[in-house]
Amino acid sequence: MKKLVFLFTVALFSNLTWAQINPAIGSTPTPTEEKSNAAIKFETTSHSFGTVIEGQIATYDFKFTNTGTDPLVLGNVSASCGCTTPKWPREAIAPGQSAVVTAEYNSNGRPGTFNKNIFVKGNGGDVTLTISGNVVKEPEKPLSPIIINK
Repeated sequence: MKKLVFLFTVALFSNLTWAQINPAIGSTPTPTEEKSNAAIKFETTSHSFGTVIEGQIATYDFKFTNTGTDPLVLGNVSASCGCTTPKWPREAIAPGQSAVVTAEYNSNGRPGTFNKNIFVKGNGGDVTLTISGNVVKEPEKPLSPIIINK
C-alpha cells in the first residue's frame, strides 16, 4: 500500500512538472505585442525631499510627456517597498500630452536616510524613478515651567 501511494505521488508530481515545462499540444502561442510608437519622457527621474519630519507623508509629482506618435499606456507602476505609494493615470495619454506619476513616501517610524525606486512600465518603455531624503524626529517642544503660587 505504501508503494502504491508513493508511486501515485511521484506520477502526480511528474505530470505537474511536465505541464509546467511543455505547453499543451495544440495550444496556440500567445501573440507578441505589436511594436508601439509611444515614448515616455520624464522632466526628471529623481527627487530629493531633503529633510522630512518623521510622520509626514512626502509627495512629489514626476511630470512626463508622451513624445511618441501612438497613445501611451502605463501598464504597471510599482515601488521598491511598502513605504512608497505610486499613483499614475490609468487612461491612455495621447501623443504630445503630459501627465504625472505621483510618489508618496510615508516617513512614520522610519528615521534616517532613504532612497526608494518607483518602476514605471508601459508601452513607451520602462523607466526607474528615484526619491530620497533624510527623516528626522520632530524636535521636542520645551516644557513650560510650572508656577505654584503660595
